[in-house]
Amino acid sequence: MAVINMEDARKNVSRVGFLDIELDPTLDLFLEIERLKKEKNAIILAHYYQEPDIQDVADYIGDSLGLAQQAEKTQADIIVFAGVHFMAETAKILNPSKKVLLPDLNAGCSLADSAPADLFRAFKEQHPNHIVISYINCTADIKALSDIICTSSNAEKIIESVPVDQPIIFAPDKNLGAYLNKKTGRNMVLWNGACMVHEIFSLEKITKLKVRHPEAKLIAHPECEDPLLRIADFIGSTTQLLKYTQQDSAKEFIVATETGILHQMQKSSPEKTFIPAPPDNSCACNDCPHMKLNTLEKLYLCMEYETPEITMDEALRIASKKPIDRMLEISKAAGLGG
Repeated sequence: MAVINMEDARKNVSRVGFLDIELDPTLDLFLEIERLKKEKNAIILAHYYQEPDIQDVADYIGDSLGLAQQAEKTQADIIVFAGVHFMAETAKILNPSKKVLLPDLNAGCSLADSAPADLFRAFKEQHPNHIVISYINCTADIKALSDIICTSSNAEKIIESVPVDQPIIFAPDKNLGAYLNKKTGRNMVLWNGACMVHEIFSLEKITKLKVRHPEAKLIAHPECEDPLLRIADFIGSTTQLLKYTQQDSAKEFIVATETGILHQMQKSSPEKTFIPAPPDNSCACNDCPHMKLNTLEKLYLCMEYETPEITMDEALRIASKKPIDRMLEISKAAGLGG
């Protein structure tokens, strides 16, 4: 195994992201990661969309709400966030004194990128009497411009907590916003953003798949487009989709969200069949390219050398924490666990 000091590691990750470090192929990364967790009092938080190996080594696996709640209450000294940049950013916002690591700094988010802060600030100024509810899949800059943050798990409760006569801007996901407008009867002003993974599903291919699997239930994340949601048997957050497959009597499910969740679905219901909803592309894949930048090797190196680390301007952190705190308060009051 290549030996490299801490300072060299930091230089390497800023330049090439550990690409020039060759690991001993006989190294048991699972054992090494467990060792590092104990030695450094580190916790690994992983999103459902991570690769199976990372999910299996994580201390907690969840969706955005659950991950935020775990980040808020952890007693670990180091938080290793196996997810994308805005998730690690959220953990740092909630834990300024802790070291927060992200295995690959290039693990971004197409939805977060769809809402540049300068453009959104101008959009907000065009609606001066509106409050802003932002989906957690956004940058710290957008959070700082928001009044309340929400996730797909708690968005309906968050919106219902706002007086009906109070106008709302919802950002950045237009599909989730449109779905919530229908669910709540609101007329929120929507920012025009979307997730590349959830907009790629092919309605035509899914319809043909349902013909071949007539007993299968179609379950979908509300970030999907409206035509797909209209034919879904169940719509919910990632955690809600998982719970639905555990509790429903169906034996087959067509799953319209990122494929990483199928690992947990199969583990919890091995007797059932889970079919990834086909996308409108030639590779027949609907993986998030950002989520899949994280690997077990990068996770190990990240923990070994404690880099790359998430840092943040303190004024931005304080401003972006207020709407997250409001979300967590409302979620707790509504009994929404992660």
